[in-house]
Amino acid sequence: MAELSYHEKQDIANTKKLRELLRTLPPFCAEFFRGIEPRTSARTRIAYAYDLRIFFEFLQESNPKLAGMDRKDFTVEVLEQINVFDLEDYMQYLKCHSTEQRTDMVNHERGIMRKIASLRSFYNYYYRRERISVNPAAKIETPKIHEKGIVRLEVDEMAELLDLVEIGENLTKKQRDFHKKTKVRDLALLTLMLGTGIRVSECVGLNLSDIDFKNSSMKIHRKGGKEVILYFGDEVEEALRAYLVERNEIKAEAGHESALFLSLQKKRLTVRSVENLVKKYAKLVTPLKPITPHKLRSTYGTNLYRETGDIYLVADVLGHNDVNTTKKHYAALEDDRRRSVRNQVTLRENASPSLPNPNLSKNNLEAKE
Repeated sequence: MAELSYHEKQDIANTKKLRELLRTLPPFCAEFFRGIEPRTSARTRIAYAYDLRIFFEFLQESNPKLAGMDRKDFTVEVLEQINVFDLEDYMQYLKCHSTEQRTDMVNHERGIMRKIASLRSFYNYYYRRERISVNPAAKIETPKIHEKGIVRLEVDEMAELLDLVEIGENLTKKQRDFHKKTKVRDLALLTLMLGTGIRVSECVGLNLSDIDFKNSSMKIHRKGGKEVILYFGDEVEEALRAYLVERNEIKAEAGHESALFLSLQKKRLTVRSVENLVKKYAKLVTPLKPITPHKLRSTYGTNLYRETGDIYLVADVLGHNDVNTTKKHYAALEDDRRRSVRNQVTLRENASPSLPNPNLSKNNLEAKE
């Protein structure tokens, strides 16, 4: 039997996870998840399921009519018993609450907005299909989002990070022991992420057969399953070739033979492993910046935009479906570019406009007349 690809394995795991979550929701919710399946990813549906589970936990805690009911006995008519004031209470609840799995869960503006967006989609689905006659979720106002600055590595920090990975300076004794075994792999992985801007899930999903040195390219799987070809530069190629010399000597565990990046256990690296790896090195270079794999992606996007000035190219390379997503992330750089071209358009050739002298008084002007 042929080995399943990383993405096929992820799809199976996500399907099982969603089925598990659906068992914690009222049975009528299954209709919603079947309805949105054609236009959403499995990860999106899992996020919806988590959000809706919190909503039904809130209803059982706060609504006297539902407190004694088993969640499996809830019908779609329950949604019509909820009004705008109940949903405003729900937003307050989301700021700090406990769940069946964890205590003292805290949500900030973005977390609350996402959960309300999930609830709106849920209500909209049943309202459009005339399963319910009211839609209070459409009337609530989401919290104002205070935009944060984009965290990314500066050019010198990027070089320092790669130097640190190569040399292993300032690591603890235990970290140095691991570094001796993983240095070449770690350098290839971070060089690849900084040099192409791929997502961490795309990176760990790479197979040996996905790398094409002849065309300096690689095949990756975007979110939603789309396959695309990305190109890499000489620095990335050099780091990958050095790692492949080492990788080809490793006999991977069964089911992981095709993986490009392997752990010390000879299995495909996980997303969490890469997140920990990036954090370990980055905190030595920039202790005040919370650098994650996504921040390396932002670093690449920033550098590409500075070099090309083409926001549409950046959106395409990063795999953004909507260029407005890209613009939001690089708005500050766009402002810098607009400012830099303020004198590029000449209105009068060789003309130097005469500006009024603010020191000339009205009397002086009248005397000249």
